[in-house]
Amino acid sequence: MSLSGQTVVVIGGSTGIGLETARLARAEGADVVLAARNPDRLRAVAEELGAVRHAAFDAADADALEGFFESSPEPVDHVLVSAGRPYYAPLAEFDIDQAKRAFDEHLWLAFRLAKLAPGRVRGSLAFISGTGARRPGIGLSAIAADTAAMPAVVANLALEIAPVRVNLIAPGFVDTPLSASLLGEGLEARREELRATLPIGRVVGPQDIAALAIHLMTNTALTGATFDVDGGQQLVR
Repeated sequence: MSLSGQTVVVIGGSTGIGLETARLARAEGADVVLAARNPDRLRAVAEELGAVRHAAFDAADADALEGFFESSPEPVDHVLVSAGRPYYAPLAEFDIDQAKRAFDEHLWLAFRLAKLAPGRVRGSLAFISGTGARRPGIGLSAIAADTAAMPAVVANLALEIAPVRVNLIAPGFVDTPLSASLLGEGLEARREELRATLPIGRVVGPQDIAALAIHLMTNTALTGATFDVDGGQQLVR
């Protein structure tokens, strides 16, 4: 159950869940390869963690993604994808192009990566999704469609590319820089609400998701499954 001597690729590894997963993978003895869009932030994180390689590109760009894996000099054991942003908009303001972009960053990225994995990835793929499909609401149509599809996609891909394992992590609210950018001035109020209502009595952080991501890499019995990490948020109305 160790990552010693293994190589972990984190796409979206310069901040939030991806960064914490890369940090924990290093602590568990893995070599890490980082990919993200922001080259300056990525370079700083790569130096901090001692990454063996880093590459700045848009993971939704199919050619860039393929080039990244084709140019990889090292065998890859595990890949975590924590890239992209959710898209929220009520129907009256709905932008089809932005919704397509969100699907490219999540749903279609899973297909593209799975097609690249055989012969390049020896262990597992893990994707970050969410719980946006569990309860309907104004402005949630795009994120609901995306997160509802991902468990079925992952289950099927686990059969398609076996013995490479494929799993999905579906967090609720996670206290990350992305959440801060989405909520703005409402961030602290959301934190207080969750502390008061969640069964765990605290806000879920990126370290909580990273711990599960590492477990999915090391536990070779797990594939085709979706794992909720929401502090019990779905239990509370």
